[in-house]
Amino acid sequence: MKIIIPVTEEDFKRYYFLRWKILRKPWNQPIGSERNELDDSSYHVMVCEKDRVPIGVGRLHFNNPNEAQIRFMAVENNHQGKGIGTCIMNALEKYAQEKSAHHIILYARENAVPFYQKIGYEIEEKSYLLFGNIQHYKMNKELRPDKHV
Repeated sequence: MKIIIPVTEEDFKRYYFLRWKILRKPWNQPIGSERNELDDSSYHVMVCEKDRVPIGVGRLHFNNPNEAQIRFMAVENNHQGKGIGTCIMNALEKYAQEKSAHHIILYARENAVPFYQKIGYEIEEKSYLLFGNIQHYKMNKELRPDKHV
């Protein structure tokens, strides 16, 4: 298992497919709904077991020089609970810290809130309802320049 940055067209095809498969397909959303206008300017990572086939993915972008945001975290169902999400989060947090972000925000699905709390994120507020039934919570984590994530 290793974390890589997708670079080739095939890497990104596999990366986006996993995002769609985990985050959109279960709610009957079309292929393409897993992308947005910030993808081209974001930092993407994926965890692969072999052959650059992702089993977990995540993305980070900057809302301003001090605030980074993580979106589109997805881990294959049969690989959840094995540290893959934490590995992705560590890589994204490290990148944000290297770029001098002061904090990271994210909007977590209700079932993922305990995972994010375990790695230091705090709930700021109840947020939006996705697809009419997936409650999200805005969460925040301060990045301290004297500590490595």
